[in-house]
Amino acid sequence: MNVSKSEITKETSLKPSRRSLPCLAQNYAYSKSLSQSTSLFQSTEGESQAPTSVTLISADKTEPVNAEEDKKDSLLKCSFADLSDFCLALGKDKEYMDDSEHANYDRSRLIKDSVPKDNSESKAKLSKNDMNYIASSGLLFKDGKKRIDYILVYRKSNIQYDKRNTFEKNLRAEGLMLEKEPAVANPDIMFIKIHIPWDTLCKYAERLNIRMPFRKKCYYTDRRNKSMGSVQNYFRRIKKWMSQNPMVLDKSAFPNLQESDCYTGPFSRARIHHFIINNKDTFFSNATRSRIVYHMLQHTKYENGISKVGICKLINNGSYIAAFPPHEGAYKSSQPIKTHGPQNNRHLLYERWARWGMWYKHQPLDLIRLYFGEKIGLYFAWLGWYTGMLIPAALVGLCVFFYGIFTMNGSQVSQEICKATEVFMCPLCDKNCSLQRLNESCIYAKVTYLFDNGGTVFFAIFMAIWATVFLEFWKRRRSTLTYTWDLIEWEEEEETLRPQFEAKYYKMERVNPISGKPEPHQPSSDKITRLLVSISGIFFMISLVITAVFAVVVYRLVVMEQFASFKWNFIKQHWQFATSAAAVCINFVIIMALNLAYEKIAYLLTNLEYPRTESEWENSFALKMFLFQFVNLNSSIFYIAFFLGRFVGHPGNYNKLFNRWRLEECHPSGCLIDLCLQMGVIMFLKQIWNNFMELGYPLIQNWWSRHKIKRGIQDASIPQWENDWNLQPMNIHGLMDEYLEMVLQFGFTTIFVAAFPLAPLLALLNNIIEIRLDAYKFVTQWRRPLPARATDIGIWYGILEGIGILAVITNAFVIAITSDYIPRFVYEYKYGPCASRFEYGENCLKGYVNNSLSFFDLSELGMGKSGYCRYRDYRGPPWSSKPYEFTLQYWHILAARLAFIIVFEHLVFGIKSFIAYLIPDVPKNLYDRIRREKYLVQEMMYEAELEHLQQQRRKSGHPVHHEWP
Repeated sequence: MNVSKSEITKETSLKPSRRSLPCLAQNYAYSKSLSQSTSLFQSTEGESQAPTSVTLISADKTEPVNAEEDKKDSLLKCSFADLSDFCLALGKDKEYMDDSEHANYDRSRLIKDSVPKDNSESKAKLSKNDMNYIASSGLLFKDGKKRIDYILVYRKSNIQYDKRNTFEKNLRAEGLMLEKEPAVANPDIMFIKIHIPWDTLCKYAERLNIRMPFRKKCYYTDRRNKSMGSVQNYFRRIKKWMSQNPMVLDKSAFPNLQESDCYTGPFSRARIHHFIINNKDTFFSNATRSRIVYHMLQHTKYENGISKVGICKLINNGSYIAAFPPHEGAYKSSQPIKTHGPQNNRHLLYERWARWGMWYKHQPLDLIRLYFGEKIGLYFAWLGWYTGMLIPAALVGLCVFFYGIFTMNGSQVSQEICKATEVFMCPLCDKNCSLQRLNESCIYAKVTYLFDNGGTVFFAIFMAIWATVFLEFWKRRRSTLTYTWDLIEWEEEEETLRPQFEAKYYKMERVNPISGKPEPHQPSSDKITRLLVSISGIFFMISLVITAVFAVVVYRLVVMEQFASFKWNFIKQHWQFATSAAAVCINFVIIMALNLAYEKIAYLLTNLEYPRTESEWENSFALKMFLFQFVNLNSSIFYIAFFLGRFVGHPGNYNKLFNRWRLEECHPSGCLIDLCLQMGVIMFLKQIWNNFMELGYPLIQNWWSRHKIKRGIQDASIPQWENDWNLQPMNIHGLMDEYLEMVLQFGFTTIFVAAFPLAPLLALLNNIIEIRLDAYKFVTQWRRPLPARATDIGIWYGILEGIGILAVITNAFVIAITSDYIPRFVYEYKYGPCASRFEYGENCLKGYVNNSLSFFDLSELGMGKSGYCRYRDYRGPPWSSKPYEFTLQYWHILAARLAFIIVFEHLVFGIKSFIAYLIPDVPKNLYDRIRREKYLVQEMMYEAELEHLQQQRRKSGHPVHHEWP
C-alpha cells in the first residue's frame, strides 16, 4: 500500500491543548521530521537498507517508511488552515514587541499574512547544490557517498606505526569511518580521510550538549505599536528611494542562513522527534561535524595508560604530521561569480570578503561564522567594530594635528626660540659638545608644537572617553551576536576538561557541584605552587626586558659624544636626533628578538600550571604573552616619557651613571619630540613586520610547497585535501597572535595619545589593511582551522579595560610632566604679562622662553670662556644669594602638575563611569526577546512531549487525550 503526500495532509489534525500557544502549531516541515525521526536512527550511513512496500513521495526523492507508523504519525500534522489561524509570521527581519500577558491571546493582535510559502523545494535545491559542490571538489570517500569531515596526515617512513594502528582501531571502535589514500605528489605522504556516521554524530552531539534547531521562531507585535510600524514602513520606502550604501554587501549573493530563525535546544536522541530533520546529511553543519570529530580525536587513546591519549600528543611525537578539516573546495573559479554563482562557501568568501577590492565593504559575519566557526567570527566582528570606532578618533586626532600646523607659525614660544640668535645653550655633553645657539632648535620647536598645543588636553580626554564608549558598545554588539548565533547558554553546556588535565589528575576526583558527577580535581596546594612558579617566571622575563632597556640607555650615553664629534656635518649638527634614531632601531631589534623567546617561555609556564579547560589555558597563555610583549614594547617609551632628562642635575654638577657617563638631557625644545619619534618608528616598523609575517611569509612558504610538487602534476589533478596539506597551518595558539597585535596597537592608540595624536589615524589605516589581509590569509593561505565556538573575545576584553584605565593615568602624566603645558599655564596666569590683568591670548606667553631658561657662569666649566649660558630648568642665577637652587616658580609648577594629575584623573574617570552606567550591556528589546524565547522554548518542549506521548498511545491502542494523564 502506497500513501502519497497529498493523502497524508488530508488526515485529521490535532487541536491544540489548553497549554499550547497559537505560535506552537506544527508546520509541515516539522511534522514531517516527526514522522521520520524514528527511522533516522535505524539506518547508518554507508549501509543499504532493503526497500519496504511503503514509499513516501516527496518533491525530490522517495524514502522508504513504515506504513503503519506513517499513518499514525500523520495525525500529528496540522493543516494549513490551522496554521493560518494560529501561527504568527515567521522571519527574522520582523520586529519583536510584546507587552501583553502570555496567558491571554487575541487573534486580532496577530500579524497578518502569517503563513509564508512553502520553501521545501528551495531548501532541497540548496542542499542538493551543497552535495554537488562537495562531490565536485572531491570531498567524498571513494564510494562517492560519505563526506570527508577530517583529514589526518602521516609519513610512511615514520616507524611509530603501532601507535597509529592502535589509535585508528580505537577511532573505528568509537564509530568513525576511515579511508587511507596516498598523496599524488609525494608517495611517502599518506592521508587518512575520516567520516562520522549519523549514529555517532547523534551520540556525541548529545554528549557535548550541542544545541540544534527544533522549531521556527514566531514574532509578536502589539496594537499600540501599529503606528510605529507604519512609521517604520514609511522610512523603509524612503530608504528604497535613496541610493544604496556602497559599503553594504549585496545580500542576494549570500545563502539564506536560517539558523537564527529557529529555536534551539540541547540535542537528545531520546527527544529526536523535537528537532527539524529534513535531511540528515545537512542537519549537522560542517563546523559541528568537524568539532565532534576533533573532540573524538582528542579523547581517543593510542596506547595503554591514562596519559596516552589525544591527536595533539601524536602530532608532537611525530606519529602524525597534521590533522585538519578540509576546505570546501577551491577559492577561485574560471567562471565569473555574477553569472554562474559561487562554487562553494570558500569561493563566496574570497569573492565577497577576502579580495582587496572589497576593502570598503562590510564583512559577511554570518557566512564567516558558518565557515570558520563562532570564535573566528567574533574576532572579525570585534576587529571590524574596532576599526569603525577608530574613524572618529582618527578625525579628531587629525584635526588636533592640523590645528598645530595652522597655528605653528603664530605660536609665541616658537617665535621666541626662532628669534633667539644671541642666546647660547650650555653644552649637552662633556667633551665634544660646544655652545649652541637657541635659534638652531627652531625646527624642533615647531615640530614639537604640532604634538604639544592647546588641543592636547582635549584630545587626551576625548580618547579616554572614546575607549570607554568603544568597549561599552562592543558589549552590546557582542550580546546581539551571541543571541543571533545561539551562544547565550553555550559555555555552561559545552566546556569540557583538557585531556592533559584529566591525565594528570585522574586519581584525584571530586564531585562537580553543577553536574553532580565526579571529575578530576587539582588540589589547592598543587595549584598555588604551580602558580607561584609561573609568576616567578613572568617576573624574571620582565626583569630581562628592563635589563635590555637599561642596555639601550647605556648605549645612548656612550654614543652620544661620538655622534657629537662625527665628521659628517649633518650628524654633527643633529647628533641628538641621530642618537635617538639609532637607539630606536636597536630597541626594535631587541623587541623582535625577545618576542621569539617569549612565546616558548609563556607556553612552558602555561603548561606547567595545568589549566582545567581550553578557555582557561588560552586566557592564561594570552595574559602572559600580553604582559611580556607590553613591557617589551613600552618600557623604552615609558623611560623617554617620564625619566629622560629628569635627573641630570645642572651644569657644573651633573649626575653620571657609574661616575663615568653623564645622563642624557632633553633637546632644548623639550623631550616630547623624542617620545614622538620612539612611538612613530616602533609603531610603523612593527606594523610592517607583522603584515609581512602574516601574509608575506605564508605566501613564500606556499609558493615553495607548490614548487616542490612534480612538474608533470597539475593542480587540477590533486585532490582538495592534498591542496590543503600544501597550505600553511594556522598558528597552534589560534587567534592569540591576531588579538595580541590589535590589543598592543590599542595600547599605542590610547596610552600615549597625548604625545602622538596621529596614532589613531595610523591604526585605522593599518586595520583597513589588516581585515582584508587576515581574510585573505584565512581563505587562501591557511588550512581550514577548527571551527571552534566562543561567547566573547575572552580575557582580551579585561585587558582592554585595563589599558583604558592605564591610558587615563599615563596621559595625565604625559601632559603634566613630559609636555610644557603646565609650565606655560603657570607662567601665563602667575608670572606672565597677563597675570595681573586677567587676560588671555598669545601675548600672555610673551617672555616665556627666557623665563624657562636658567643662567650658568661659563667660567665654572673650565672651557676658557666667559659669559653666561642657558639651560632648561628653574634654578637661581649665579649672582643670587642661593645660586643654582630651585626657585619658587619650580615649586609652583610642581604643585600645578600634581594638581592637574589629580583633577584630570578624577574628571575623566568620573565621565567614564557615568558613560558606562548609561549604556546597558544588553539592549532592552534584546533582553525582553531572550526572556520571551526561554518561556516559549519551555512551552514548545511541553507540546512536543505531549504530541509524542499521544503518538505512542495510538501505537498501543489507548485513547488519545489532549492533556497529560
